[in-house]
Amino acid sequence: MPKSKRDKKISLTKTAKKGLESKQKLIEELRKCVDTYKYLFIFSVANMRNNKLKDVRTAWKHSRFFFGKNKVMMVAIGKGETDEYKDNLCKVSKHLRGEVGVLFTNKTKQEVQEYFSHFKDTDYARAGNRAQMDITLDEGPLEQFSHSMEPQLRQLGLPTALKKGVVTLLKDHTVCKEGDVLTPEQARILKLLGIEMAEFKVKIKCMWSSETGAFDNLAGEDMSMQEDEDEDEDEDDKDTAK
Repeated sequence: MPKSKRDKKISLTKTAKKGLESKQKLIEELRKCVDTYKYLFIFSVANMRNNKLKDVRTAWKHSRFFFGKNKVMMVAIGKGETDEYKDNLCKVSKHLRGEVGVLFTNKTKQEVQEYFSHFKDTDYARAGNRAQMDITLDEGPLEQFSHSMEPQLRQLGLPTALKKGVVTLLKDHTVCKEGDVLTPEQARILKLLGIEMAEFKVKIKCMWSSETGAFDNLAGEDMSMQEDEDEDEDEDDKDTAK
């Protein structure tokens, strides 16, 4: 039997390692932005939604956004006074914790805060979010659902049955109570009911000026007790500092 031309063995030792290269490129991009834009802002996002963040990026085409890879961004601007790229940037690094992003812009602090204080959008809650209110369904027909939905509703935990072809709740049912951490089933039920409980919003945490080197903690957070980076930091992250 002739040997297939598609049957080729590829040695894994010859595959390219793009991780370090991409991190170094990100560091270069960040430092270039530090030199180009007047202001740097750190922001956090509540109820992250990629499509909502995309809307923000579109509205702020005149600026640059970086989101994720906090450790690499810390290397780029400096973790301490001895390795900071410019004066006071190490104070910015202390806020690069959790789900935060970096905004480089020439817009003033007032313009940035005014825009993001008004940019809010509701969406369906996901598993792990907290319920914002009590939701209870009364016994009786659920006419908003087609008969084919009944098995799915029952599987999600609703006490339903078909009565004369109509999805019917057999007894009163509490979907969630305010403050509950939503399960996947609860989140799905709320979405099917069309109830939005999550609010996407951006909070500005701090600002740094490239013109003066001034740092402003806009969120009023006390970072004096911030823990140092874990000692078991990835080796790739260490290499980028060289």
